[in-house]
Amino acid sequence: MKINLSTVALPTIHNDPKSVLLTDETMNSRKEHFLTQMHHHSIDTAIIYADREHGANFEYFTGFIPRFEEACLVIHANGESHLLLGNENVKMAAHSRIKANPVHVPFFSLPNQPMAGEKTLDHYFKESHITPDAKIGIIGWKLFTSNQYNNSDLFDLPFYIIDSLMNYVTNRNQLQNFTFSLLSPKAGLRTTYNANEIAHYEYGASLAGIAMFRAIQEISVGKSEKEIGSLLAQHGQPNSVTTISATGQRFTNAIIYPRDKTISLTDNYALTVGYKGGLSSRAGFVISSGAQLPENQKDYLVKVGKPYFKAYATWLETIAIGISGDEFYTKIQEVFPSEIYGWSLNPGHYTADEEWLSSPFYKGSEAVIKSGQLLQIDMIPSVPGYTGASCEEPIALADKSLRTELSQQYPDVWERIETRRTYIKEVIGIQLSDDILPLSDTVAFYTPFFLNKTLACTKEV
Repeated sequence: MKINLSTVALPTIHNDPKSVLLTDETMNSRKEHFLTQMHHHSIDTAIIYADREHGANFEYFTGFIPRFEEACLVIHANGESHLLLGNENVKMAAHSRIKANPVHVPFFSLPNQPMAGEKTLDHYFKESHITPDAKIGIIGWKLFTSNQYNNSDLFDLPFYIIDSLMNYVTNRNQLQNFTFSLLSPKAGLRTTYNANEIAHYEYGASLAGIAMFRAIQEISVGKSEKEIGSLLAQHGQPNSVTTISATGQRFTNAIIYPRDKTISLTDNYALTVGYKGGLSSRAGFVISSGAQLPENQKDYLVKVGKPYFKAYATWLETIAIGISGDEFYTKIQEVFPSEIYGWSLNPGHYTADEEWLSSPFYKGSEAVIKSGQLLQIDMIPSVPGYTGASCEEPIALADKSLRTELSQQYPDVWERIETRRTYIKEVIGIQLSDDILPLSDTVAFYTPFFLNKTLACTKEV
């Protein structure tokens, strides 16, 4: 496979995409499938924890996160549900996408707020109809996967909740980490989505691509990180990761956000923005051509840039419904050996409300890629002495039946996807199977020299 740096037409940018709401049918289906999981694993009661950083599992059923408070969703095997909420979120129970009884838990509120009606946690467990002899599935956000140990008794909820539960139940062995039911690469419910959900998440993925494209177009010497970073904000929507706009040396004074620092010629530059449904990320140089590369990185394209994009093209041309995580991992390792290119994480992962849900791509993985899955192309090279490379973007996989549903029910979404597919195949030269649905306008649009807006990596056909 030969990779070139070519002058290309810019991708079509679909401005102002409209949000797609999750339907009642979708939300009801999520709960019904979860109840099936509970019955399959003989779980009497599931407790799903949430806070601002770890609210996606909770939101999957309720439609909201508790913002600055904590919360728990209790779901019993008979379908009865309860929402344990702090002072400022009790009102949200009336808006929950699944019917749930509100239980006011002052402990979940902010420090020094009124604790009116305060009781011990076991009273709230009783109010939620949790019985001491129930087999309870605990859902935080970590799988605690290990090839050596059984970690089903590790929990990532706050100690005061777990401690109270352990003292409440008849036998501590009744508590089980049940996070795998939602996040496991092999069987997690949240790793596969229907047409309504794909259209819903495509909105956020589109915002990330739009923001990334606009920011790249405005990069120029003398502008500040903040000026470029401000272009990454879109529609007032919440970000799934910390936004990055960084020129030259990063993390000075431990700052991880855009600074007042101005862009200089030959700087390395990093950009990242993520919304629900996908993330866009770039890394490269503030130059116009290879002749301007720093003296110690004149061979950057040979050492990092082109090998990275070769792996990127291989990623897109290899991913397929039915391939195992291990087979895919092995292919990327063959083309882009971690021993040479220094990547230490998984070469891609699932995405949804959070940027990284879990990953099927690791050595020995028995997970199988399925129709309806949302994935991030995410390989992070780290070659000593060289600037990194990044063109991280989101895609979905859909079989013929799911593609038909999506095209018929959401024609605007489908038009964007088709336009992206055509660009990637005809301009960039990467051959996509019919199952691959690019969720962002900037998938595979990689310009390593930020001052030359149309000089992009392409695959020679």
